[in-house]
Order: sequence, then C-alpha cells, then structure tokens
Amino acid sequence: MEKIIGIGNALVDILVRLKDDSFLERTGLPKGGMTLIDEARQQELRTYMEGLSVEQATGGSAGNSMLALARLGGNAGFVGKVGKDALAKFYAENCKKVGIEARLLECDLPTGVANTFISPDGERTFGTCLGAAATMQPSDITPKLFEGVSMAHIEGYLVQNHDLMEAICQTATEQSVQLSLDLASYNVVAADRPFFQHLVQDYIDIVFANEEEAAAFTGKEDPLQALREIAAYKCLAVVKLGGKGASAKLGREEVLVPARKVPVVDTTAAGDFFAGGFLYALNRGASLKDCLNCGALLSEHIIGVVGTRLSEEEWKAIRKETKI
Repeated sequence: MEKIIGIGNALVDILVRLKDDSFLERTGLPKGGMTLIDEARQQELRTYMEGLSVEQATGGSAGNSMLALARLGGNAGFVGKVGKDALAKFYAENCKKVGIEARLLECDLPTGVANTFISPDGERTFGTCLGAAATMQPSDITPKLFEGVSMAHIEGYLVQNHDLMEAICQTATEQSVQLSLDLASYNVVAADRPFFQHLVQDYIDIVFANEEEAAAFTGKEDPLQALREIAAYKCLAVVKLGGKGASAKLGREEVLVPARKVPVVDTTAAGDFFAGGFLYALNRGASLKDCLNCGALLSEHIIGVVGTRLSEEEWKAIRKETKI
C-alpha cells in the first residue's frame, strides 16, 4: 500500500470535559473554534483547569488522521516538530505503537499542547499553545521528508505560516506527491481566505471541509453549493455535513451519503478520523461512495468516546466493517 504522510502540528491533547459552557465564557474561547495562545495564556488556562478532570493523548489534526489510517492497516507517516522533553517522547512512542512512521523534527522549545474543552453537547473548543510545533520553517521541508510517499495530508492550521505552506506544497509537487488539505477551522479559513484559495487553485488535489469551513472558504451557506464551488478548482472536494452525512464531488461525479444516528460524547478528531478513513479507502481504489462511508464509519466510532482512543476490539470491528 502506498505511503501517506500527515504534515502538521505535533501536539499532545489535554482533554477536559465541561459540565456547561460557562468555562468557555470565563476564558473567552469561542465555542467550536481553535484559538492560538502563548505560554502566558497557557498558564492562565492551567489555573482555570485546576480541579477539573484532565486526560492526555497524542493529537494534532494531521496526526489524528494518520492514527486512523494506520489503525485501519494503512501505510502512514507523520512530519511535525517537537521539543526535547517528556511530551516529545510520549508522542514518538505512541506513533511507533500504532504503526505511524514518525519523521519528527526537534527544537529546544517545549512540545506543543492542545487544550481541548469538551462541552456537554460533544462540541470541542481548542486553546492551542504550539510551542515547538510553531518553529517548523521552510528550511525544514526537504525532499527527503517525501521519500517513498505518494500523498501528503496537510492540516490547514499551518496556513498561518505562508512561507512554510508554500515550501511544503512546492517541495511535494516537485517530488510528484499528491496533496490533501483539511481546512481545519472556520475561523482560521475566514481569517486567511485568499491564501487558502491560492493553495487550492495552485497545488491541492483533495480538500476536506465541514459545513462552516466550506462556507468560510466559498461564501456559500448552502453546503452542496459550497461543495460544487470547491470542486470547481479541479480538485476532489469533500464536505462533511454532520448529522446529515457527507458529500464528495470530483468532476461530474457527486455523491452524498447519509449519517447514522449515534450518541455523541465528544466530537474531538471526528473530522480528522473521517479524513483518515476516506484517504485509506481512496488509496485502496475504492469508489467515492465507499470512501465517504469509510470516513463516516470512523467518525461514528470516535464521537462515542473522549479523545482518540478506541479499544482494540472496536478497531477489529471497524476493519471488518470497512471491507475495503
């Protein structure tokens, strides 16, 4: 199976389940969004979190997608930057444990963390202190990182460093590596829409978005209209519709699959796991419908637990059900 690598922020998730949304109001974090914070703000959030139940897991959008792909049996890798600390060791060991070939860069800053606040309705809100992840620079992006790789899946959070994104896209293209982009978060897209459009126009082969991100990218509130406008960039467009299912369009082919009703515990990584499942199926030559169903299946399972940890029994059931 051809190798797919994720490129993104190597983060350790700090997961906090909230009793209500008053915590978000006190901290000023926009519900459902991703807000970058500095070390001082991180210390402030730690004070707010005192007395709350906290869990720790490896994270980062592209890293989560590669976790899903690897656990399905795919050939997954990951490129990101970490510190020289215990969290970096935790991240590397977890990658090895689940079958991800980690191509980790290092620096002297602490490994980044994603504070993930889970509302009672399952919605998640991020306050992310990038730490070492923020120091990934164009000079770090070398052809060697793409050796043996057929596709690179990039998280949209990296777009805030334009030069880095250009270096990733240009180097990957020169190495004949296909590019997949997850739009990441509606507020990130809205803040940098022209640059996102430039990337999709000039480099990207596959675009993943949810309804809010698709609207921010296209200006179209109707998700199917947004899907078609993204596909007009001559890429494979995928728009996740939450409880209404998921859609994809490539050329004249347009597919919509419904969602099954399942209990929602935590939406953390739902979109990331969807992308991992979709890319796994696509890499195995599946139809667009089967790719959507594979992505949806992983999303259904991951929203039933806190964080990104599924039991081995669940993974066996998922692999059996994919039949790809």
